[in-house]
This record gives sequence, C-alpha cells and structure tokens, in this order.
Amino acid sequence: MNIDRFRKPSKFLVYLLVMLHVLTGCATTSGSGVNVGPRSSSSFSEDMSKTAYSGPKMDVVIPVFSPGLSDKAANYEKEGVWPELRRAEANRFAYKLKKALDDTGKFGAVRVTPDKTASGDLYVLGNIVESNGLEVEFDMQVVDASGKQWLNDNIDYEVGDGFYKNPRNTDKDPYDPAFDKAAADIVKALLKQKPSDLSTVKHIADLRFGASFNDKAFDEYMDTSSTPIKLKGMPSEADPLYERVKAIRVKEQLFVDNLQPNYAAFSQKMNDSYLTWQKASATELKLQQEAQNKSLMKIIGGALLIAAAVAVGSNGSRYDNNLGRDMVTIAGGIGGAVLITSGITSREEAKFHQDAINELGQSLDLEMSPQVVEFENQSTKLTGNMEQQFQQWRAFMARMYELESTPDKAL
Repeated sequence: MNIDRFRKPSKFLVYLLVMLHVLTGCATTSGSGVNVGPRSSSSFSEDMSKTAYSGPKMDVVIPVFSPGLSDKAANYEKEGVWPELRRAEANRFAYKLKKALDDTGKFGAVRVTPDKTASGDLYVLGNIVESNGLEVEFDMQVVDASGKQWLNDNIDYEVGDGFYKNPRNTDKDPYDPAFDKAAADIVKALLKQKPSDLSTVKHIADLRFGASFNDKAFDEYMDTSSTPIKLKGMPSEADPLYERVKAIRVKEQLFVDNLQPNYAAFSQKMNDSYLTWQKASATELKLQQEAQNKSLMKIIGGALLIAAAVAVGSNGSRYDNNLGRDMVTIAGGIGGAVLITSGITSREEAKFHQDAINELGQSLDLEMSPQVVEFENQSTKLTGNMEQQFQQWRAFMARMYELESTPDKAL
C-alpha cells in the first residue's frame, strides 16, 4: 500500500474543503462584557440637546421635504419608488421633524410650510434619499436667514431587527429615532452660535421680509453683496414702513400657524396605513435578501462541486478504476447542476418578493393620494395646492401693503 497517498491530500479533498468553507463560513466567538461604571466623557456629547439654552428663540421654517423623485418616471419602479407615497412622506417627514424640534424646547415657533419662501429665522431643508421600512435616509441642510449654513447633514437610520417583532412597538413609527437624531444635530449647531449673532439673524429676517414688499426701503440696512448677509443698521421702531411690515409678518405667521393642524391631520390620517406599509415592506425586503443570499450560496456551491468533479475526472490515476472515477465525476456534475438550478429558482423567488413590494407600494399609492382639506371655507388639496394657496396669500398681503396708504390704518 502506498502510504504517501494518504499523507498528501488529493485535489478532490482540497476542492471539497474549499467548498465546505465557503458554504458554512468561519465561526468565531468573542467575549461579552457588561457596561458598568462611570461613562467616558466623550459619551456626554450625545446629551447636548439636554443642555440649558438661554439665547434668542429662533423661529424655524421646515418646508415640505423634497420627495427625491427621479427626473424620469420610467426609473420609479426600478428604484422601488412610488411617487404618491414619496410625496405623502415628504409632508409626513417635515411634520415629524417639527415635532422632534418642538420636543427639544430650544426653539421658538417651528412651522411646516409648503415651500421655503415663508419668513423665518432658521430654515431646515430636507430631501428624501431612501425609505423602505428597513432604512430611512434623508439629506438635511440648515441655513439661517442671513444665508449662513449651519449644517449639511445626512441622516441615515436602519430599523433594528427586533422592532417589528416587539408587541410594545405597535402604533410606533420605526423612523422616529431618525428625526430625533436630526433634531439633536440641529440643537448642537444652535449651541455653537453666539447669542449676539442669533439676534442679528432675527433682525435680518425682519428686514428681508420687509424687502420682499419694498426693497428700496429695507435693502439699505443690509449688505447683500455676499453670503452671509451682513447687517448695516436697523430702521427706527417708529418707522411707519417698518411697523407696517412687522404687522403683516405677524399676520403671515398666524396664517402659517393655521396650516399646522392640516399637516398634523394628514400625518395622522395616513398613520395606520403607513405603519402597515413599513412593516410589510420590511418583511418583504428581508425575505428578498434571504432568497438572494440563498441563491448566491447555492450557485457558488454548485460551481465548486462541478469544479471538484472535473478535477477528479482529469486525475483518474488516484482511483483504482475508471468506474469509480466516472461515478464521482457524474455525481459531482449532477450535484453542481442541481445546486445551480436551485439557485436560479431562488432568484425567481426573490423576483416574486420584489413584485410583492411593488404591489404593496401601488396599493398604498392609491390610498395615499393627496387629501382634500378645508381652509377658511375653501377646499383644496394638501399636496400641491397648499403651496398655491400660500402663494395666493402672499399675493394678497402684497396687495394689502400697497393699499395701505397710511400706517395708522388697520391691517
């Protein structure tokens, strides 16, 4: 008997070992520790949102988020995006961020607006990048009324594996931590600003609002040749034009305040259906990913098994007879082919889950169509027409400003 034959592994064994390694992976273990004792000082950076704040309360404008839709409608299905759902999310996300900022207690009035033309001290501009029930991502820019950028942030949050399995999370939005994170980032940026600079921004906000009606009267107080805008001076508090625009600005703020219940009602009305969609979409995505992983592993395993069979067939001298060699070759080839075919079937299964996701989105697409709301005895749609109504209101205020020939006349 040739002892060396057993001491030196055959190519067949090498291929089998490689195949087993790929299919099973390497298991590792690591020690687990209990986090006790005083925390590191760096960990307190996350608590900045709880820090006391005594500076000027900035009024925040959050325009409805950009839905992040492709310019080409043909790409919607390919990207897994349903336009009406995204437009509904654009309203919901802006309102969610408003609530998160309100909860910090660091700001004045926080208002959701149809667009960024509304008057405010601080603007938060959001753009949805991803939303599929498992992950939410949006870009966020924070700019004050002078044009100074406070933040250019990306909020990316992945829903935990156990969220949907926990009965205590019923009626909870899995995306809430993303908006809490966004609000905390804005608070951190606020705490870095000097109170005197914030007061200047509030003055600039007043002047810019006035300049939107009468630029000749208010532009002289600002240096707009560069960004951020610089404050050169302020009109007298008794200036009739200044008094007039301040009164009109209060009226606009009241108008926008009256819009807030509409955004709240819309978010609440879509809540049940939206939470159902999030959970169903997350489930389908997980199943799709599992199917894709299963497909990949089967194809890799099949290819390795076929490779092993080919190696045995080309090295027949290691087997006692041709029959044994042929049996191993045939068995390996058939096994590899079966695995590859099974992998293709798994890919078809993954396609089935993708189709299920599409169906979910289309069904919600209809349910989430823009809702008709009433405002001051007029009926309008929340999406689209809200912006039109706001612009009509601005036009009305401009006419009101022109008609006011004396500052003492009631507005």
